[in-house]
Amino acid sequence: MIGRLNHVAIAVPDLDAACAQYREALGASVGAPQDEPDHGVTVVFVDLPNTKIEFLYPLGENSPIAGFLEKNPAGGIHHICYEVDDILAARDRLTESGARVLGDGEPKIGAHGKPVLFLHPKDFAGTLVELEQA
Repeated sequence: MIGRLNHVAIAVPDLDAACAQYREALGASVGAPQDEPDHGVTVVFVDLPNTKIEFLYPLGENSPIAGFLEKNPAGGIHHICYEVDDILAARDRLTESGARVLGDGEPKIGAHGKPVLFLHPKDFAGTLVELEQA
C-alpha cells in the first residue's frame, strides 16, 4: 500500500540555523521558507537525490510544533511521510485494521499541495506517520 518515502520531517528551534547548516556544512539544496497556516508551521524542504528533509518551525501560538519543541528543545525527527496512490482507500484500509487517523479523518492539503493524513504514533512503533497522495 505505501509507496516511496516522500520526506522525513525535523522540528527545528532555529529555522535559519538549520537551513544554513544543511546548505553550508552538508552542501544540500535548501528551499525557501513556506508558511502553512492550516498546519501551524513554516516548512523548508531540503532536496536529496532519493527523498527530502522537511524542516518544521512553529507558525502561530497554537502550532503543534511549539509543543514538540517544548518537550524537545534541541529539535528532532517529528514524522516520516510515505506516498500512497489513493489516500482515501489507504485511510479506509488502515482504520479497518485498527489504526487511528488523527484529526477528523478527512485529508487536508499539505505543503506539496496534495492531500495528507496523519496516523497515530502509538499504532506505528512510536512514529508519527504522514500519508500523502502521490
